Amino acid sequence: MSRNILLTLKFDGTAYHGWQLQSNAVSVQQRVNEAVNAVLHENINASGCSRTDTGVHAQMFCCNFHTEKSIPAEKLIPAVNYYLPDDIAVYKALEVAPEFHARFSCKSKEYVYRICNTPYRDPFYEHRALFYPPMLNEALLNEEIQAFVGYHDFTSFCSSGGSVEDKRRTVYAASAQRSGDLVDIRIHGDGFLYNMVRIIVGTLLYVHMGKIARGTIPDIIKAKDRTAAGITAPPQGLYLNRIYYDGVNLLE
Repeated sequence: MSRNILLTLKFDGTAYHGWQLQSNAVSVQQRVNEAVNAVLHENINASGCSRTDTGVHAQMFCCNFHTEKSIPAEKLIPAVNYYLPDDIAVYKALEVAPEFHARFSCKSKEYVYRICNTPYRDPFYEHRALFYPPMLNEALLNEEIQAFVGYHDFTSFCSSGGSVEDKRRTVYAASAQRSGDLVDIRIHGDGFLYNMVRIIVGTLLYVHMGKIARGTIPDIIKAKDRTAAGITAPPQGLYLNRIYYDGVNLLE
């Protein structure tokens, strides 16, 4: 009897061209498939909760696959981790309903964009945060980011190349907070467009630099024009931080 297994993992995306399988580059999905297949000796192709860009990280990433094997889900964790590289790790495994799909069953996601706000480079955050030397006013960033909360058409915050026609999304919460030298920009929504979070961050930085006037983010949203927004922030500061499903508790 086929079983549907949900794996929750985290990864450092520095060495990978995102989650999705690539014909000419190594992806996280490729490494996960290889590890699961080594354990189960089946032709597994795990379905991911999201497509992440090259260099983007995940504190919580979910994927599911169907298997005929009877190995208990919790025993898959050490078994699969044995075959995974050091920059990818499974930390939860659950058997879920047959119709569950990591992507299509997802109700919302939270992303965090991390900025290392120090005058000099910190090698411990190389490839894991955006190095940004000018002192940031996190209170200003937190005030400006509130304009994104709500149901909007986010065309202005979608890079060309995205294939989704309906660009309306709901942002449930957004904040900018400092902890020492790190400034975290956090966004929770029902879905995200191609490079949406990185463009939001780039726009906030442009507001901070005075390249975009304060209080004008609502006008940029209404413009539905990518050229009205700021730059696309680099990928290394972005983390998929939390995935939400109905009836599946990933934190226990």
